[in-house]
Amino acid sequence: MDVAGASALVTGGASGLGWATARRLAGEGARVTIVDLPSSSGEERAAEIGGLFAAADVTSPEQIAEAVAAASAEAPLRVVVNCAGIAPPAKVLDRDGAPSPLGDFERLVRINLIGTYNVIAQASAVIARSEPTEGGDRGVIVNTASVAAFDGQIGQPAYAASKGGVHAMTLPIARELARHGIRVVTIAPGIMETPMLAGLPQPAQDSLGAQVPYPPRLGRPDEYASLVAEIVRNGYLNGETIRLDGAIRMAPR
Repeated sequence: MDVAGASALVTGGASGLGWATARRLAGEGARVTIVDLPSSSGEERAAEIGGLFAAADVTSPEQIAEAVAAASAEAPLRVVVNCAGIAPPAKVLDRDGAPSPLGDFERLVRINLIGTYNVIAQASAVIARSEPTEGGDRGVIVNTASVAAFDGQIGQPAYAASKGGVHAMTLPIARELARHGIRVVTIAPGIMETPMLAGLPQPAQDSLGAQVPYPPRLGRPDEYASLVAEIVRNGYLNGETIRLDGAIRMAPR
């Protein structure tokens, strides 16, 4: 699919993997709408790439519906990339052996999994009503899981569950949306150079990178963005979760 002249929506687009993706899609000619929280730098980021900023919480059907409407008003909405998410650590039991607050688990699953589903639902409803391309394509939705979906570490039960859910719903949603000419693919990144990791001391970053078989370094946001671009281009990629991790398999801790 050629994104030139089409509309693309990227959640979590003000930083990290989302920002790299927004820049890449804009560079390929897409009219990009960045979706992020009102407190983010989304307005400034969108201005940098000549796009739009839609302040929204991914868990809100109303706010995401408005963001999708704004994006589709610019041009036919062809690409949606879900990068919004959080990753606070929390064990099942705290240091005193008491259960961790259930609300912490619920919040993470609500943002990472339910938020992703909400964006898919709101966006696909609009894409399904658009005119298809000459090849019959209407759009592609790219989600972000994590290697934690498969190799979750101690302290990651909520994060692993949320990302495992994103992986698990990829195929059934791809099968459902196939009749509308919409593909659904998920990327499961490994240890990436996100703003969170960038705040660690360099020796700590080097230590994390050394755990990766090859190349022995952290993944780069532009490598994630490059894979998104390839997924958009390659019309036979569908219903799959692709690990982008340098062959790492995470240890228990």
